[in-house]
Amino acid sequence: MSRFAGLIGCMAVASVALWPPSSPAQEAYPSRTVKIVVPAVAGSTTDTLARVVADQLSQKWGKATIVENIPGGAMNIAALGVARAAPDGYTLLVAPPSPLSFNHLLYRETGYEPSKFVPITMLAKIPNVLVVRKDLAAATLQELIDYGKANPGRLTYASQGVGSTAHLSAAQLEVQTGIRMVHVPYRGAQPALTDVVAGHVDMFFDTLATSVPLYRDNKVKLMGVADLKRAGVIPEIPTLSEAGLPGFKSITWFGLVAPPATPAALAEKINRDVVEILHGKDAGDVLRKMSLETGATAPAETARFFAEETALWSKVIKEAGIEPQ
Repeated sequence: MSRFAGLIGCMAVASVALWPPSSPAQEAYPSRTVKIVVPAVAGSTTDTLARVVADQLSQKWGKATIVENIPGGAMNIAALGVARAAPDGYTLLVAPPSPLSFNHLLYRETGYEPSKFVPITMLAKIPNVLVVRKDLAAATLQELIDYGKANPGRLTYASQGVGSTAHLSAAQLEVQTGIRMVHVPYRGAQPALTDVVAGHVDMFFDTLATSVPLYRDNKVKLMGVADLKRAGVIPEIPTLSEAGLPGFKSITWFGLVAPPATPAALAEKINRDVVEILHGKDAGDVLRKMSLETGATAPAETARFFAEETALWSKVIKEAGIEPQ
């Protein structure tokens, strides 16, 4: 048994004691503390979004809504805990794409199936952008591709680790262009971006929120926005589709889900309250400050979006030959 599998097993046993039993059917929701689990460290974008929602829900419901950070295990530990929680609305999960759409394709022993979570809403999303070190001998995407083809295995790309959106985005770039690059994993986006600025690694698929300020300061180059439309904050930068990679898409998003078997009526009630919060001034100000686009999707729309993302990354993983760990 792998070390990760052992950790998952321990979590499975512990979850029985950690999560409270279902509340009686006649009990008004919520009648006690609601927990939002975040599979990332405090201070991350995922954590910030969860805390904004938790604070507003506490005020709206008159019951405490708290955030619990459970980082590690490629986000699978936190996701497993929520997957095994009682489907009563008192344990929820806020997460970026990996545990909600494609981790089951990258890890053999996650212990949960992303499609079994009950979607509540997509909180927010933001396009990724291809960031390149300032002194790389390429001014456009086509020049970058030409350089990569002429120098196989010389281009390097950063990511937050195997299976991260940045890793899969670069794999998608390799598949569509036929170039081969060297993967340099980091322990987070910030150190990866720092090394791009320092010239230690050639490129990184990053979110607009952190890369645009560096671009404005002339510290990095942006080759293209990985969405199907241009970004309003940098209208001068073409999409990767416009630059020569039709249909290339890579966005970072943050979903809110409930454990499997959570009643649809309960999911819809939570959805209504969270959507109202997302459309409010307080949450809107935070999202704009972080360059995030408000999601506020209905449960059915959220489910469709998750399925589309799973199909996209499943295709990339298969074509890139990425084997499950």
